[in-house]
Amino acid sequence: MSERASVSALGARAAQLDAADELAGLRKRFVLDEVVYLDGNSLGALPAEVPGRVEDVVRRQWGELRIRSWEESGWWTAPERIGDRIAPLVGAAAGQIVVGDSTSVNVFKALVGAVRLAGEGRDEILVDATTFPTDGYIAASAARMTGCELRPVDPDEVPSALGPRTAAVLLNHVDYRTGRCYDLPSLTSAIHAAGALAVWDLCHSAGALPVGLDEHGVDLAVGCTYKYLNGGPGSPAYLYIRAGLQDRFDSPLPGWNSHTEPFAMSSSYEPAPGALRGRVGTPDILSMLALEAALEVWDGVSIDSVRAKSLALTDYFLECVSAYVPEGRVESVTPSAHAERGSQVALRCADAGAVMKRLIDKGVVGDFRHPDILRFGFTPLYVGFTDAERAARVLAETLS
Repeated sequence: MSERASVSALGARAAQLDAADELAGLRKRFVLDEVVYLDGNSLGALPAEVPGRVEDVVRRQWGELRIRSWEESGWWTAPERIGDRIAPLVGAAAGQIVVGDSTSVNVFKALVGAVRLAGEGRDEILVDATTFPTDGYIAASAARMTGCELRPVDPDEVPSALGPRTAAVLLNHVDYRTGRCYDLPSLTSAIHAAGALAVWDLCHSAGALPVGLDEHGVDLAVGCTYKYLNGGPGSPAYLYIRAGLQDRFDSPLPGWNSHTEPFAMSSSYEPAPGALRGRVGTPDILSMLALEAALEVWDGVSIDSVRAKSLALTDYFLECVSAYVPEGRVESVTPSAHAERGSQVALRCADAGAVMKRLIDKGVVGDFRHPDILRFGFTPLYVGFTDAERAARVLAETLS
């Protein structure tokens, strides 16, 4: 088949796949233009209902009701209410997720809390050696604070690295560089068999694939909300505390918002019941309520259908790249096996930084990760197969 015929055939198939896509109608619920936006794994697109909701929060709730909105507009209960909206997307029952603070702060709370839960005689923390840098920095600080030794370990080597000294293990569900998805159930099981606690970073999986926190007995988990959950730049992160651990969770940041009687202004700290003890200070209401509005696009959407489309999109993109891009110009570092793939495709490419700049100039937005990775995120709620075909075609043109 000639190159022109290949382009025509793949383009026609993309249109057919889009026509049969049960999630295609969700695209109109986002503010999008003609650009192919494949960077939702860094910053999700704007849901169309968010601007109006934020205007109401600013003009009416803040502008008119003012201090009354803490009660009348539900500001005070927003962290746990929004946590309950996120819960189904990560396979958790209500009452186990609290929203607030950044991912980094929540990693710190979760990891120190895990070490304290592990008890005497356990003075070692294992951390994903390929982790996002901040997780590593936080883990090192948590180790110093708790008197633990920090051991960076490749996730594949965690089962053999576990021992009687291991208190907690901090892992990423999906590798931010390569898009590799790790086996959360089996790794969590191995960690528990060693008597340690499992702490998972879900930043690149929540809203893109099933997680199953409750089903697999995860102890603690954290995640951001500005990627696949589309909460907006700097939107608050979340902390999951398994129900069976909540009465023993000892946060290293015991703020007044997590006190059992916050307005008693007591000089002694008594933690609130449940996941509320994961709160710290006054919630960031503007960002938090923008996130709440953004999460409404998930009403009636099955995470299993999102996962099915994600895998189909990434399969199709890789097929188009193979058909269009000159041989040897790029190499996929994202696993081909579905069980090991997140919702992104990472391609190793010479001069990747400059190539991505040219792609963006041509209307295909992905991102670059040092030193040689082109990263393309596929958000099934608003990315279609025609987008995937066009991105591969423009990549080929750029590299020719």
